[in-house]
Amino acid sequence: MDPHIKLLFLDEHATEGAARFGLSLKELSFIGGFQNFVYSYTREGCKYILRFTPSTLRAQKGLEAELEWIPYLAENGMSVSEPIPSVQGIDVERVSGKIIDFYATSFRHAPGRKIGYPECLNNPMLYEQCGRMTGHLHDLAKRYEPFTRRHSWERNDYLLLAREYLPPEHAPILRVLVELKERLTSLPVTPDNFGLIHGDINVGNFMVDETGEITLFDFDECQYSWYAEDIAIQLYYLLYVFGEDSKTERKVQYELFIDHFALGYTENGRRLPEGWKDQLSLFLQLREIIVFVGMNRSWDLRQPDNWTRDFLKDSRMRIINGFSLIDDFL
Repeated sequence: MDPHIKLLFLDEHATEGAARFGLSLKELSFIGGFQNFVYSYTREGCKYILRFTPSTLRAQKGLEAELEWIPYLAENGMSVSEPIPSVQGIDVERVSGKIIDFYATSFRHAPGRKIGYPECLNNPMLYEQCGRMTGHLHDLAKRYEPFTRRHSWERNDYLLLAREYLPPEHAPILRVLVELKERLTSLPVTPDNFGLIHGDINVGNFMVDETGEITLFDFDECQYSWYAEDIAIQLYYLLYVFGEDSKTERKVQYELFIDHFALGYTENGRRLPEGWKDQLSLFLQLREIIVFVGMNRSWDLRQPDNWTRDFLKDSRMRIINGFSLIDDFL
């Protein structure tokens, strides 16, 4: 979360937003959020989420587009965290502030549990299920005709504001980003490889129930991009935990994920997007830059712990040299 935005979100905003959904502030439990202010609450034994999005991050139409897509996915058989309308039957409630506004939205809490680290590593059953879920998502995206469109990949907030969030010593990263965007722009765009993606599939954004079914949530980063980006993002978060001295483990993890993810994705005759494997390196580089920018925006990096310091050092090295996490063993 941008520290400046944190200072602008007050209890009075949370109180008003809660009231729009028939809640009081004391019914809310703050559970965090990297870009939004996210709370949980319980009604009649069921859990829900109340999310406050700064107007500096999303326009109302963008949120309406997000909340239009999620019910479409649910209606077509995907397990997703569906939106809950306010007391007035509105999906997106605008809470006015003196400097910026906040948009309140509510969702059903996803059933099941999170599978975090290290349980998510070396987990072929999970990867196959991720492939199945992602393949279904992309298949539905190819047939989706929205009333309101989300932004395209080059309008991603991290890319637009990278220069603002990165200190001057990271100017080489900005130069790499310009070159990378040019390379991505040259990729072929077809109905089979480009469409609306989730944009942030990782183990923090889905729950898994006792049957193994995944319920996907947090569509805040959904955007039009290549379907390969949705795959690369999942891979990135399973590889970055292995440092530069653990490249053998990284290679094993990569091969295990790719093999089992592809099995799930291609179930029921679905085909992986053309050229996806060759594009993984580019989208892993893009994700690494986005994560690097996000850390500089949201974290106090003046005295990082040892893991963060080593990660940032290795990440900067990879970015500046145009490497991705998988280039050493391709």
